[in-house]
Amino acid sequence: MAPSTTVPSVTDIEVPETILKKRKQNEKAREERLASAAAARKAAKAKRKVIFKRAEKYVKEYLTAEKEEIRLKRVARAAGNFYVPAQAKVYFVVRIRGINEIAPKPRKILQLLRLLQINNGVFVKVTRATEQMLRLIEPYITYGEPNLKSVRELIYKRGYGKVNKQRIPLANNSVIEETLGKYDILSIEDLVHEIFTAGPNFKQVSNFLWPFKLSNPTGGWRTRKFKHFIGGGDFGNRETNINKLIRQMN
Repeated sequence: MAPSTTVPSVTDIEVPETILKKRKQNEKAREERLASAAAARKAAKAKRKVIFKRAEKYVKEYLTAEKEEIRLKRVARAAGNFYVPAQAKVYFVVRIRGINEIAPKPRKILQLLRLLQINNGVFVKVTRATEQMLRLIEPYITYGEPNLKSVRELIYKRGYGKVNKQRIPLANNSVIEETLGKYDILSIEDLVHEIFTAGPNFKQVSNFLWPFKLSNPTGGWRTRKFKHFIGGGDFGNRETNINKLIRQMN
């Protein structure tokens, strides 16, 4: 009779210590990944809540300002006076002419404002210095006071951010937060608010926004670009009429 042999069960096989260590490391890494993902979801949820609350606050702020302006107009009309709006805080500047026969100083100012091509547009904070610069390059640009609708449409429809000198679409808020989070600017609505109100971080936001690349206006320019807007031409300060041009070029 042949001697019987016993086959060792799976549980009787001793697992090498290196494999056990690897299993423990993998399990620990998996737990850390799960914990990190859960924390990220929680943080994202909290951030969305903050962004939503801010957006609500901005809407109330805009409506309050609009109602106050209507009230002041009514008061002035009732008193038989004219209502004079507050001075513009922000201009939207569009380049309408090329570089032919341009003097060095205006050329340098156009470069400083990042208006390097025809139909490029930028937001500029209104100060004495910027107004002097705009007067020097007036024959090459048109500008005016953008309203909230124009600011929002430009940023949402034509907005690109400058990240590591690259032109990046504002596809989600993470692009904004990575660059401007240190200024507590987390979303597109924060960008709109900072630009429209000429907030304390206007310079950082304006520099982050890549110059807007606009189309030729619908129906073309009014006349030759060598006449001032007041005289029936295209260049110079359009005041609130810039909003109509933005619609035609956006």
